[in-house]
Amino acid sequence: MISSTELPSTRPYLIRALYDWCSDNGFTPYVAVKVDQSVQVPREYVQGGEIVLNVSMDATSSLKLGNEFIEFKARFGGQPRDIMVPIHRVMAIYARENGQGMAFPVSDDATAEPPALSAVPVQDAPVDEGDDPPPPSSGSARPALKRIK
Repeated sequence: MISSTELPSTRPYLIRALYDWCSDNGFTPYVAVKVDQSVQVPREYVQGGEIVLNVSMDATSSLKLGNEFIEFKARFGGQPRDIMVPIHRVMAIYARENGQGMAFPVSDDATAEPPALSAVPVQDAPVDEGDDPPPPSSGSARPALKRIK
């Protein structure tokens, strides 16, 4: 029998499932990421230690939703960039069009082990149809996405 400390994380499987759900239903999958030194993203687009990335097939190339990392190539301001996000830094995956998805706990302590998964559904809230994704809220006990105007 495998103990719970030996079980692989369910987070990458849930991320892949929600990505597929978004894609199958014509929605645009976005991931919200808590940025630290292990996250490879264009730093000029990071706001408040977080970044929201469009991971749709139209916005990425060579997308790999692995068990340890999300990796892809994307253009930022017309410049091609290689993106690499450790799975344990993903705060949420959700559909841009309606905000439906799932949020995950992310530790601020870079030396700590990734927290045990206790995924919570993202609050159903209307989302602007604009190009900018709604940023995840921070500082609450339950992660949630909210619209900022």
